[in-house]
Amino acid sequence: AQLVESGGGLVQPGGSLRLSCAASRIIFRFYAMGWYRQAPGKQRELVAEFTSGGNTNYADSVKGRFTIGVDNAEYTVYLQMNNLTPEDTAVYYCNAKARSADVLPEYYRGQGTQVTVSS
Repeated sequence: AQLVESGGGLVQPGGSLRLSCAASRIIFRFYAMGWYRQAPGKQRELVAEFTSGGNTNYADSVKGRFTIGVDNAEYTVYLQMNNLTPEDTAVYYCNAKARSADVLPEYYRGQGTQVTVSS
C-alpha cells in the first residue's frame, strides 16, 4: 500500500484523536498530502490539505478544531482532531495529489480509517 492510515477509533464528543498516514519518500517529493472523509450517505469531502504551494486549507466545519501536520523525516502526515462532535463521524482517507500534471498517477488514496464520535 502506498498510503497507510492509522489512529481512528471511538471517542466521546469533545474528545480528541490523531490520525497518521505513512507514505513514501517519492510520494512526499511529488505529491501534496491531505485528508478527506466520507460519512454514511454523504459524499466524500475535503477535511484538510497542504496545497501544492505548501499552504494549508481546511473545511469550514473543522477550522479551529483540526490541524494537519507533517513529519518530513518519517514521510508521515498527521491530522490532529480536537473537540470532536458526532458530525465528525466518518471514514477518513489520506490523499496524495500530484503537484504537477506530468506526475502519474494523479492521486493516491489510503484504505481509510473509521472515526466514530459517540457517547
